[in-house]
Amino acid sequence: MKIDIITIFPNIFNSFLKESLLARAQKKKLIKINTHNLRKWTDDNHKTVDGRPYGGGAGMVLKIEPIFRAVKSLTLRQAQGRRSKTRVVLLSAKGKTFDQKKAARLSKYDQIIFICGRYEGVDERVATYVADEEISIGNYVLFGGEVPAMVIVEAVSRLIPGVVAKEESVKNESFTKNTAKEHPHYTRPEVFEIKEKSFGKLRTKKLRVPIVLLSGNHKKIEEWRAKNSK
Repeated sequence: MKIDIITIFPNIFNSFLKESLLARAQKKKLIKINTHNLRKWTDDNHKTVDGRPYGGGAGMVLKIEPIFRAVKSLTLRQAQGRRSKTRVVLLSAKGKTFDQKKAARLSKYDQIIFICGRYEGVDERVATYVADEEISIGNYVLFGGEVPAMVIVEAVSRLIPGVVAKEESVKNESFTKNTAKEHPHYTRPEVFEIKEKSFGKLRTKKLRVPIVLLSGNHKKIEEWRAKNSK
């Protein structure tokens, strides 16, 4: 998969893309992620990407011209005798809320182009004529679309075969299949002790791993996990 991120602050992504599984996946050529400075597609000496809103109001609005040029330039051409599947996503506070189903759907594309909004917003003609969809990561307002882009990139990338070493980890996790959230997890030590004061006395409290997980009875363990998935 090819992922292109259009932003006016490309350096925000530097460490995010160079660490952990994302870095490994790019090295293995499972995904290719590039950030692009929107100012590259401007046509004036000042590299202007925004303008004052028609009708008045606070803040500045990102212009359609450079965004249109950027998307047109980055969209994959036909490959191997077939049309490449590209999805253009505008990160917007008024978009539809992102979830695991959307992550699964986006993971099927050959290319995703993310448009990161900034300032007061993006010219509405971008949402109407350039982007295929608008996505929000929650009912709150951020400085821009860079953090939402990171969230979606990570959620989508881990669904691409080979990015996560153990495929079972992806299939059985939260928000997949019929369960909303995955069962609780425990590891060593079997018993963890904490000391706390109660009525002036120091008492030891033992936090134990559920006995069923230590039983070796796989049927009972699966039943416990199913019961404790919320």
